[in-house]
Amino acid sequence: MLEALLRKLTHRFARIAQLNAIDSAKDQPLLQHLFVSEVQRTYRETKIAPKFSEVEFGAYSQNAEDGILLCVFALIGFKGKRAVEVCCGDGIECNSANLIINHGFAALLFDGDKANIAAGREFYAKRTNGWRLRRLPPLLVGAWVTAENLNDLISSNGFTGEVDLLSIDVDGNDLWLWKAVDVVSPRVVVIEYNNRLPSDRAITIPYDAKFFTNEQGQAGGGFFGASLLALVRVGQHKGYRLVGANSPNTNAVFIRNDVAADVFPEVSVESCLSSDYARSQQQLHWNTLSSREWIEIH
Repeated sequence: MLEALLRKLTHRFARIAQLNAIDSAKDQPLLQHLFVSEVQRTYRETKIAPKFSEVEFGAYSQNAEDGILLCVFALIGFKGKRAVEVCCGDGIECNSANLIINHGFAALLFDGDKANIAAGREFYAKRTNGWRLRRLPPLLVGAWVTAENLNDLISSNGFTGEVDLLSIDVDGNDLWLWKAVDVVSPRVVVIEYNNRLPSDRAITIPYDAKFFTNEQGQAGGGFFGASLLALVRVGQHKGYRLVGANSPNTNAVFIRNDVAADVFPEVSVESCLSSDYARSQQQLHWNTLSSREWIEIH
């Protein structure tokens, strides 16, 4: 009976996710509220949180993180509706955008490219009717973010204390930035990991405030970021547990240990490096990358 129920609910999620992907922006709030209702009903009926692969969709995120985050917040609740995102691009395609546009989040978004910031500000300035619960656009800040300046950048722009979401995707110093930030206490963290690196290695690039990579698309390339195990160890020190990843196995989701541990239990590193994409990336790149200069995280 439980298996039949789960199959039925999975079909519901798939339909709602499909609608989110193809319907116009004006329909998204209603569809997403239906999505939230289905997630909550699933949990009430089964006492099992849906798998992330069942609820993924991308309204504004790059890799369907919108569905994952909405599923998480459907079950842990919102608290303050504030987000901080480091390396948001133009702020239109990023992990915070859907929460801003369709769920009333206040957000602080950073990017080092001035053209990206200008494009994002123009986009949000035209969406004055888009805010359901807040009628203020997110704060987009042009800055090269480092471990040394991140806390000052966040606090000087009015974000301190508890926030619902912290997203970090800089293709480089991701681990060092998460390790450094302490002026906010996010309930949920989404952070990119390098899926070219093995599940049993806790390694990251050496810290360099000016680090920039252009190796992502190169054969044998990919010297950037950190392994998932390294991020798990940082999370453990900061009081977070790994609860899953997106289907390509590129972005990990962590939840603070005092938040909904019974709903979203910890998962293994291996389970978040099991996709065909992650396995192929490791097979293609690790042999070359293994000789590069990595820092072990304990």
